[in-house]
Amino acid sequence: MQAQFSSRSAEHLIGLVLAGIHREYPNKILHALESDADVAPPRSLTPIFFGCYDWHSAVHGHWTLVRLCRLFPDASAVASARAALAHGLTPEKVAAELAHLDHPGRRSFEVPYGMGWLLTLALELHEWDDADARSWHTTLAPLAELAAARLLGYLERLPHPVRTGEHAQTAFGAALFLDWAQGCGATAMGERARTRLRELYASDENGALHLEPSGYDFLSPCLAEADLMRRVLGAEEFSDFLGRFLPQIPVTLDAQWLAPALCPDPSDGKLAHLDGLNSSRAWMLEGIAHGLATSDSRRGPLLAAAAAHAERGLAAVTGEHYAGSHWLGSFAAYQATRRGAARAAR
Repeated sequence: MQAQFSSRSAEHLIGLVLAGIHREYPNKILHALESDADVAPPRSLTPIFFGCYDWHSAVHGHWTLVRLCRLFPDASAVASARAALAHGLTPEKVAAELAHLDHPGRRSFEVPYGMGWLLTLALELHEWDDADARSWHTTLAPLAELAAARLLGYLERLPHPVRTGEHAQTAFGAALFLDWAQGCGATAMGERARTRLRELYASDENGALHLEPSGYDFLSPCLAEADLMRRVLGAEEFSDFLGRFLPQIPVTLDAQWLAPALCPDPSDGKLAHLDGLNSSRAWMLEGIAHGLATSDSRRGPLLAAAAAHAERGLAAVTGEHYAGSHWLGSFAAYQATRRGAARAAR
């Protein structure tokens, strides 16, 4: 964990999540309307994940609370965070969330991004040695089962990867799925996903990292793919893949070979994505480095760039604008607490 990410940092991020997790408006509802019955306040439609502006942000907001309560149990905000989790993660509210997802035409709702985060929440609860966490994990299990089935079905139906830098990106959601499968013992589902992901990505060459970022990216298409493939390929095969796919990674120490993104207006919800991009690039760069042998000369430049991006990403989590504060804390927590890097390369 980064030295600068302390209990005080955790309290700051918990505070941001608590300020949004039950804040219903403004709200972006992400489903198509089939009838008048689909028009209702967010708290009625999805009674757990209705805050933080949109469904997926509410999901990873809950994950952030679980992650930081688990790692910083003595932080002063933990009692409030646990109360918020207990308020939301009830059997009755899970049943209502399931009913919402079981609606005709919602098979693709929040696939892959939101469903990937839901599995990350389930994984965090599974790994936390805590009586409440065990109860919440059991309560959430039906939603996690649905998320896993929908994400795997999506991967196996998908004819080509989605290479955007926003929510629809295939690589990041698939990485979250693989981490859940490995951590929760869903071995058969994980192997099915790896087989399909190898078909989708393993022959890729010359990733267009030089064209990134797009103006609204919060995920790097190229780095996300590389970070995914260290979960799919063996160590030697991954090293070879990385050489073909991102040959521009230097072999001498240079933190500036990939410069952090600059957000010109953090009050703009789309441009604020670039602040989150720095955090996601940081964890992806670090993950890629962890997929390489310790003697690999590319590790130094990858980790140096990761550190520069991490510093910029954490500094952007100010809470000044709700456009960013409803989600940037989750990205900073994912990066600073090494959630993705904790999954060993195969």
